[in-house]
Amino acid sequence: MTTTTLTPASTDVAGPRTPAMSARGLTLSHAGRTVVDRLDLDVPAGQVTVVVGPNGCGKSTVLRGLSRLLRPSAGAVRLATDGAEADIWSLRPKEFARRVALLPQSPPLPDGITVVDLVGRGRHPHHTLARRWSAADDDAVARAMHATGTLDLADRHVAELSGGQRQRVWIALTLAQETDVVLLDEPTTYLDVAHQIDVLDLLRDLNRRDGTTVVMVLHDLNLAARYADHVVALREGRLVGCGAPADLVDEDFVARVFGLGSRVIADPVTGSPLVVPAPTHEQTGATP
Repeated sequence: MTTTTLTPASTDVAGPRTPAMSARGLTLSHAGRTVVDRLDLDVPAGQVTVVVGPNGCGKSTVLRGLSRLLRPSAGAVRLATDGAEADIWSLRPKEFARRVALLPQSPPLPDGITVVDLVGRGRHPHHTLARRWSAADDDAVARAMHATGTLDLADRHVAELSGGQRQRVWIALTLAQETDVVLLDEPTTYLDVAHQIDVLDLLRDLNRRDGTTVVMVLHDLNLAARYADHVVALREGRLVGCGAPADLVDEDFVARVFGLGSRVIADPVTGSPLVVPAPTHEQTGATP
């Protein structure tokens, strides 16, 4: 078998670029409890960033903070915009939604809605009193549905679709929003392994083709290492490490983040780090 390596997104040879998004001293709370504590984080522009960590470590909460769903109790999130940076809470909601799209876990599904109508809702941030639905919106919806392979589902009701089909439709809605940054909270949840790879290939292709900055939360560390250009690891609401998977993911990293003994080898298909957990009875010294 020939080993292949995923081609990284292009980088600026002149030097590091302004991050697409950044957080400084970000503290996020829920129900009176601090979930994310004084987080400093940069999201590289034009790359795929994957947030990993054990259950309850604050991964989804960070995404809520980046997407303006949760106002920070301290610190700030900044978005690169028009050659400068702006605090995301200084932007009007529609202005922010034209720049950043979010696909949450298990989004609510309107009753009786068809695929094309649901995808069309991704165009709402671009509409104003003076600008209604136009041919440009039709084109954006068609592009999103073509990219996700959902054109043949256009007139079907979303509730009738399989889990994999439905997830593609939600991603099509997100793409129809046509933003520079896309945030996705566990986009492979409830999908079998074939559909997981299908969805992640789609998101990586979007990044490689259009330069879209993709940030997603994943539970599977091996999928994160395979698809990410940049990994962000959290534990108990704090940053444990960040960087390219090849530079970050080793046995010590897995032990510190997950409290798990393991062997890390090269993935025979991609060359990316592949974590092989050790049997529980052999795990000694694996706690952080």
